[in-house]
Amino acid sequence: MKKIIFTALVLGSTLFGYGQEKAMTTEEKNAFKKEVVSTTKDIETLSTDFVQYKNMSFMSKEIESKGQMQLSIPNKLLWKYTSPFAYSISFSDHKITINDQGKKNKIDIGNNKKFAKINALIVGSISGNMFDEKEFTITYFKNKNRRIAKLVPLSKEIAQYISEIVLYFDEGQNTVSEVKLIEPSADYTRIVFSNKKVNIKLDEKAFIH
Repeated sequence: MKKIIFTALVLGSTLFGYGQEKAMTTEEKNAFKKEVVSTTKDIETLSTDFVQYKNMSFMSKEIESKGQMQLSIPNKLLWKYTSPFAYSISFSDHKITINDQGKKNKIDIGNNKKFAKINALIVGSISGNMFDEKEFTITYFKNKNRRIAKLVPLSKEIAQYISEIVLYFDEGQNTVSEVKLIEPSADYTRIVFSNKKVNIKLDEKAFIH
């Protein structure tokens, strides 16, 4: 029995060590930022599948959604949900178009600084081009398999909706593998990306509904 308990403790501490985050050194942080910025500055388009997990305190289970995201720098972004139902939201030419199973709604964000900031936030979080210390307080961490950037918005307009953004970069990748958006209530949305394709030709009509 003692041997079993000892083995369990060792295994548990080992697993904890693998997942434990450590602050990056100044040298590691600078090298990481340089690599990411070098990669993202050349991104013109990005297409990726995603799985979104919505965690709310009053629910015992996460809400899972799936779909595809398309990004065209500088300001075109499409989230196309395919499961559990068809739904899309498009940011294009200072307008948001929501298509909820055929029911469309348009919002002009040209004169709305709040929506403009949120749009820039979303685009930046996906492309990884978010290391702006005028907009965020940023801390950098690493674990066995990932590099991690944690961003706290300085803008009150953003902080009303998002208290922290966590960007995860899988080992060997300089574009974001996962984004976690934490709300002031501590509820959060986690988006995991897969099958990323950079600088492919996108159908511009896809951003217009």
